[in-house]
Amino acid sequence: MRYDAGTVWLFDLDNTLHDAGAFVFPELRQSMRSYVQQALQVDADEAIRLNHHYWHRYGATLLGLMRHHGVKPAHFLHDTHRLPGLEQQVSGHRHDFEALARLPGRKFILTNAPRAYALRVLGLLGILHRFDGVIAIEDMTMFGHLRPKPDARMLQRMAVKLGVPAHRCVLVEDTLVHQKAARSVGMGTVWMQRFARRGDHGGPTVARWSMRPAYVDRTVTALRQLRR
Repeated sequence: MRYDAGTVWLFDLDNTLHDAGAFVFPELRQSMRSYVQQALQVDADEAIRLNHHYWHRYGATLLGLMRHHGVKPAHFLHDTHRLPGLEQQVSGHRHDFEALARLPGRKFILTNAPRAYALRVLGLLGILHRFDGVIAIEDMTMFGHLRPKPDARMLQRMAVKLGVPAHRCVLVEDTLVHQKAARSVGMGTVWMQRFARRGDHGGPTVARWSMRPAYVDRTVTALRQLRR
């Protein structure tokens, strides 16, 4: 795919623009388990089971909680994303962020996180001004239903709302199932591996990072590689 002024970049946030595995993801897992325990009045083991089950079945724990337990999304998102101490934990790479400014085309954040959290992180990284907009989970609704990534219909509709055909969009993302959905509607795909692969330690996982699925156009470990 040729990148030019007509390209629309859709950047994921966590583990794409910053290292969420070091602090954010562990804290989110704990806060979501605590939320499920309190909201559903279940023990810790059952909360963990439900978190995993709904995430694998629906692509997001929240969708399962909404569908089966009537949980209100705004309450869930606010309660689980408080993340005290975040300000001391978020950091990025200056050279990568400078590369963002040199990318041709429009740039948007596309994240399954709530808007308040996304704006908080982008502010801490000092790169909010690099983007033309933030598309958060609250914006991913269709016919009154929440449709976060990897919902292909939502991705297709998002391209329409941005005024471009899907094939002019490029999703930069660490999660392969989201890449697969993007490719299914004709979007370009870039697999960011830098932060996600840090959690793996040798063994059979090495082969996974060296293989590029057919639905991934490029793999990168730094944003500046997008200019090449």
